[in-house]
Amino acid sequence: MQILNRTLCVAPMMDWTDRHCRYFHRLLAPDALLYTEMVTTGALIHGDRERHLVYNEEEHPVALQLGGSDPADLARCAVMAREYGYDEVNLNVGCPSDRVQKGRFGACLMLEPALVRDCIAAMREAVDIPVTVKSRLGVDEQESYAFFSDFIGQVAESGCQTFIVHARKAWLSGLSPKQNREVPPLHYDRVLRLKDEHREFEIIVNGGIATVGDAQGFLEVLDGVMIGRAAYQEPWLLARLQRALFGREGAADREQIVRDMTAYLECHVAAGRPVKHVSRHLLGLFQGLPGAKRWRRYISEHAHVDPGNTRVLLEALDAMQSVRSGSAFVHGDGLE
Repeated sequence: MQILNRTLCVAPMMDWTDRHCRYFHRLLAPDALLYTEMVTTGALIHGDRERHLVYNEEEHPVALQLGGSDPADLARCAVMAREYGYDEVNLNVGCPSDRVQKGRFGACLMLEPALVRDCIAAMREAVDIPVTVKSRLGVDEQESYAFFSDFIGQVAESGCQTFIVHARKAWLSGLSPKQNREVPPLHYDRVLRLKDEHREFEIIVNGGIATVGDAQGFLEVLDGVMIGRAAYQEPWLLARLQRALFGREGAADREQIVRDMTAYLECHVAAGRPVKHVSRHLLGLFQGLPGAKRWRRYISEHAHVDPGNTRVLLEALDAMQSVRSGSAFVHGDGLE
C-alpha cells in the first residue's frame, strides 16, 4: 500500500476545494496532501460520476472524501476512487449539516462506531489504497474523552490506523455548519492525549490552525496538520508552510502564481468553461498586503462580465499595482 506524507493536508471544504482550487493550492504547496470536497455515495452511484471524480493530474497526491453509511455502497465508491487514480479514500464522520444527517452520515455517525468500523472494513477490503477517517471529538452531549477514545478504538478494529480529528465537537441541531466550525471550543489536549495513548496511530489535527508556528508546534507531537479556512482565505500561508515544513519552495512569489493560473485559465476556457469558476479561488492571494482589496474587487467585478477573458487575473494585478505604485511586495516578496 502506498505510504502518503500527511505532514501538511488541506481540508475538504464544500464549495471551496474543487479541482480548480486544488490546482491552485498545489502550486503553493507541492508536498501537501489535498482533499476533494465531500462527495456522497449516491452522487457517484446514481449521478454524474465523471463530474465528481475527474481532476488534474498535477493535484497528486489527492484524496477523495466520501459521505455515506452503507458499507457496500462505500466499498463500491472506493473502487471508483482507485480506478480514477486517487491516492486515498477518506470517510466523512464530521459534517453536522441537516442534509447530511438526513442521509445518516457525517458527524451523526460518531454515535454508531460499529457501523463506521464496518464501513471502513468494507472499503479496506475493496481497495489497496489507504482508507482514513475524519471525525470530530464528539457530538451533542457525547463529548467526553472516553466517548472519543472509545469511538476511535472501535473504528480501529477495521484495521484503520490514520485518523484526522477536527478538535471540537459538533452540535447536530441548533447550530449551522458555519457555527459548528467556530462555536464549539477547541480541545487540542484530547487529540494529543489520543496520540500519547496510541503511538501506533497516525493522528492529524484539524481546526483553528492558522500560522506556521501553530503547525510546527503540533508536529512536535502529532503526525500531521490539516489546514482548512486559513488555507482558503489566506492561500499564501500554504507557501510559507511548504518552505517551513519541507525545506523547499513552492511558488517563488505571488506574481508567478498569477502567471501560472492565467495559463491554467486559458486551458479551462478553451474547454468551454467560464473564468469565474477558477478566479474565485484566488481572491485571498494578496490577503494582508497593500492593494489586496483592489485585487479582490477587480476580480469580483470583472470575472463574470466576460466568461472568456483569460487575462482577468493579469488585469487585476495591474489594477492592484496602480494603487500602490512603488511597492515591491509583488516582485520577489519571498515567503516572509
